[in-house]
Amino acid sequence: MTMKRHELIKDHIKRIQDRYRDAPKDRKKTILTEFCHTWGVGRMYAIRLLGGKRLPSGKGAGRPSKYDGRLVEHITVLWASMERICPKRMKAALRIWLPFYRAPDFDPKLKAQVLDMSASTLERFLKRGRKTLKGLSGTKRAKFFKYKIPLNVFEQKIVNAGHTNTDTVAHCGDSLQGDFAWSLTLTDRLTAWTENRATFSKDSREIKKALESIETTLPFRILSLQSDCGTEFLNYRIMRYLQNRPQSIIMTRSRPYHKNDNAHVEQKNFTHVRQVFGYDRIEQEALVALMNEIYRDYWNPLHNFFLPSMRLIEKERYGSRIKKRYDLPTTPYERFMLAPNVSEERKEQLKARFKTLNPFELKQGLEKKLEVFYCLLRQGKAGKKAA
Repeated sequence: MTMKRHELIKDHIKRIQDRYRDAPKDRKKTILTEFCHTWGVGRMYAIRLLGGKRLPSGKGAGRPSKYDGRLVEHITVLWASMERICPKRMKAALRIWLPFYRAPDFDPKLKAQVLDMSASTLERFLKRGRKTLKGLSGTKRAKFFKYKIPLNVFEQKIVNAGHTNTDTVAHCGDSLQGDFAWSLTLTDRLTAWTENRATFSKDSREIKKALESIETTLPFRILSLQSDCGTEFLNYRIMRYLQNRPQSIIMTRSRPYHKNDNAHVEQKNFTHVRQVFGYDRIEQEALVALMNEIYRDYWNPLHNFFLPSMRLIEKERYGSRIKKRYDLPTTPYERFMLAPNVSEERKEQLKARFKTLNPFELKQGLEKKLEVFYCLLRQGKAGKKAA
């Protein structure tokens, strides 16, 4: 039976220890020099290692684990259902999700242990890698309209719901040539409430229809809308749509090539679009309706009602370092219920809707719809190759 590598190393060092302790002083110098050269360690460390106590026989028992080993499986299931959010957000979400969680061996004792876990402990239980991907930009500048629509550069303190950012994401794969689907993202800066809609082009008519659809589902009235300098937003049709109403919507834009001016929605482009539809090229126009069903009935309610997010409160510079402070992880629904400009009647309506939702049912329905979506997507690609 062969010994493990670390056992071989320990046995080898023990033999050198025995030689070193029995050797005369001049011979010890030679043994030290050889040991340092072979193992690449410092001379003082080698003296302590060879002249000290014998190597420990193994790792000590340590204190017993506080948490049941069965929790690994349950926490992994919960984390996957929560769309793999970070442990700090997951810690805040557990109190919302656990009343809906059902598993044969998940007893009240395990539930209490999960609620008692810190974010760091959840991180150790998960130990999942994260892969960052990047897509292509399909934004085209609107030179004429950028002089008509004011810039909004300086970060202002937002106290009311309704100040929104919007952007589009291209489902183009690795090429911007030809026709493919787009996703429109609109997020509220105060509550982080986010809605998405899919279109088959960036034509202003399609963008207007998507905005109209989003407005019918938003629990608040849009007060202002900020976009980038793309032609899909900076055009007469969108300007008229926002302004020709009893209470017009203020329209502003970010600076060209300054994504951080629109940071709130740029982040949502990944968490709310790429995480569900990835970086595939979607060329079948018939799939747009299914994408909208996924966004409207499953994906957006899951994020808005059940997945907490953290918002940056302040940044302080200390020399070359920047210290950031965030608020406690809170769901957009909970932030909306605290918004001062929303009527109690509207809050009661949203509370009634919240009581009808179950996060695990939303997740299961989402997985089924995505399975159908990707099956149709693969069939479309196979048919195109055959043609």
